[in-house]
Amino acid sequence: MLQQTQVERVVPKYRQFLRAYPTLRALAAADVGDVRRLWYPLGYNIRPVRLHAIARETLARYGGRLPDDGDALRALPGIGRYTAGAVLSFAFGRDAAVLDTNVRRVLGRVFFGPRRLRRLRGDSRLWALAESLVPRGRGYDFNQALMDFGATWCTARRPRCAPCPLRRVCATFPAHARRRRGAES
Repeated sequence: MLQQTQVERVVPKYRQFLRAYPTLRALAAADVGDVRRLWYPLGYNIRPVRLHAIARETLARYGGRLPDDGDALRALPGIGRYTAGAVLSFAFGRDAAVLDTNVRRVLGRVFFGPRRLRRLRGDSRLWALAESLVPRGRGYDFNQALMDFGATWCTARRPRCAPCPLRRVCATFPAHARRRRGAES
């Protein structure tokens, strides 16, 4: 539900959705049209259709329990590398990389710099970097921290670079600091 949608808009719909479909079995048994109507107005209307299909397939193939294997998760309709990593990390406590927009921005800025950031979307080097950084036994905390850091500190439009705790190692900070000084002169 959070894909390209702000938390404030999702929370009421999430609660309503869980009341209507408290289990995968309930979701799988529902009419897909009803699922779509309940989802409205969150947008990205393919999401409820895919979620319904995932519930049905999970029930049929895995007895209603989500698989805890990345390949098995990615075989479900609409689940790619990011969603599989998020499920493994947040639902199963696994040390899996989660590379959402915020994490991509943080890692891109810190390790690759401003000029290469735009070209990194879906780049296998960024995934390899993210996977290499997940501390053993701390995947959940690490992923949450990076996602929160990107959403609140290393933001898309107004990053807080000067007081940033990563500025000493950030490939983007020197260029950003020069631009800010030039704008303030």
